[in-house]
Order: sequence, then C-alpha cells, then structure tokens
Amino acid sequence: MIKPNDLILRSTTSLITFILLGFAIYLLFAGHNSPGGGFVGGLTTSAAFLLMYISFGQPTVDKIFPIEFIKLVPIGLMIALLTGLGSFLFNKPFLTQTFGHVTLPIFGEFELATAMLFDVGVYLTVLGTTMTIILTISNDQK
Repeated sequence: MIKPNDLILRSTTSLITFILLGFAIYLLFAGHNSPGGGFVGGLTTSAAFLLMYISFGQPTVDKIFPIEFIKLVPIGLMIALLTGLGSFLFNKPFLTQTFGHVTLPIFGEFELATAMLFDVGVYLTVLGTTMTIILTISNDQK
C-alpha cells in the first residue's frame, strides 16, 4: 500500500491551527462588545481540531489532546445556565448582564462582563457538540 506524501499538509497544519486557535480566542473574548462570541469561536476551534484530525489522524491527536468532547456539552450548558440564573441573586430578569473594570499588571484596564461567562458556556457547548458529531460520523464510516 502506498502512503500519500502529506508533508505539505502536515507542515502547514501547525501554522494554520495556531492561527485558527488564536482567532477563535479573539472571537470569544470580543464577542460581548463586537461581532463574534462563543458560537463562532467554538466553530473556529472545531475547525482547528478537525484540521489536526485530518492531517495527523485520530490516534495521534487523541494522544496530544485527550479531550472527551461529549463532556464539554453539559459543562458549557451549566455555565451558561448559571450565568443566567445569577441575575436572580440581584433581583434582575433572567440573563441580565453586568460588567466592571479591573486593572491587571501587564494588560492594564480590563473589562469583566457576565456576558463573557455566558459566551464561555456557549463556546464549550458548541465545541463539544460539533466535535462529538464529527467524530461520531467519522468513526461510523470505518
């Protein structure tokens, strides 16, 4: 059996994955003030993982990133739900968001918003769901 020469794909995958993951984190953190957020950040991260699975194969990627994506779904849903329920503690409607500013030593002034926590929950849910669906379909084809 002849093995295809995938040197170019594997070489560029490292760079492209790094760029995709960086962009996904940017989308996640910028989402509560500008276009982006947990949904598109989760999809972008899924694209990065999918590229690694295509380039290096499932056993190799699973050794490097031993993530059970199905477990991310309830964790993300719980974070999003608790973020929404947190507004009840302050006698506000469900999913009412608030924000504040914190000064960090290296980064300077940084905004913290409850919408960011909700976006993290959506991010984990979308990443877990997308990767579970893709890996389930790919494993059924074998």
